[in-house]
Amino acid sequence: MNDNDTHVALVTGAARRIGAEIARRLHAAGYRVMIHCHHSRDEAAALARELNGRRPGSAAIIQGDLRDARVPGRLVDAVIAQWQRLDLVVNNASRFYPTPVADAGLETWNDLFDTNLRAPFLLAQAAAAHLAATRGSIVNIVDIHGERPLKNHAIYSTTKAGLDMLTRALAKELAPEVRVNGVSPGAILWPENGLTEKTKQEIVSSTPLQELGSPVDIADAVLFLARSHFITGQVIAVDGGRSL
Repeated sequence: MNDNDTHVALVTGAARRIGAEIARRLHAAGYRVMIHCHHSRDEAAALARELNGRRPGSAAIIQGDLRDARVPGRLVDAVIAQWQRLDLVVNNASRFYPTPVADAGLETWNDLFDTNLRAPFLLAQAAAAHLAATRGSIVNIVDIHGERPLKNHAIYSTTKAGLDMLTRALAKELAPEVRVNGVSPGAILWPENGLTEKTKQEIVSSTPLQELGSPVDIADAVLFLARSHFITGQVIAVDGGRSL
C-alpha cells in the first residue's frame, strides 16, 4: 500500500484492554495508529513495537492526561506532525468507578466528566478540519449504562448518556464531511476494581446470548463503522442482547 494512501487513526486509551484490541484491528486493516495512553506508557510502547514489527513506521505513541483541556489538541497535532493526515478518531479512553450519591463530590464529577465527555468533544473540535479533509470519521465508545444506569455509578452513567447524545449531535453538525458513530459495549471485560462471582454470573445470565463478549467484538464494530460511508449518528450496541 502506498504510504500516502494509508489511513491514520488516533485511538485514546489504546495501551491496554479494549483500546489495544481496537488499535490492533485497525492496524491489521492497514491503518497507521497513534496509540494514546495516560499512565500505561510501558504497555503502549510494547504495543507500538508489536505493530511496527509487522509494518515499520506504522505506529507511534503519545502520552497525556485527557483531564487537561490542552491535551486533546496536542494529540491531534502530534498525529498531523507524524503522518500529515487523520482519518479516524476513536474515543475509547474512559474512567470508571462507583460514585454513590451520598459520597460523590465535585472532584469526582469533574474527573469523570472531563475524561469521558469533555475530552471527546475537544478532540472532535481539534480533529474536525483534518477529518473533513479525508472524509473521515469519529467512533465513540459509549456504554449500555448510558441508557440503563448502573447502581452507585450515577456520574459515570450520566457521562456515557452525554457521550451518546454528543455522538448524535456531532454527526448532524459535522456532516456531510465527517461521520460520527458510537459503539456501546455490554459485558466485555470485567472491571479491574473487581466484581463478585455472583454478580458476574447474574450479568451473564441476564444477557440473551448467555456469554461474555470479547474485545475483538468491539474492535470489529469500530472498523465496520469506520468503513461504512453511509452510516452516521448511530450507536451500535455490542452487548449480546443485554440492552433488550
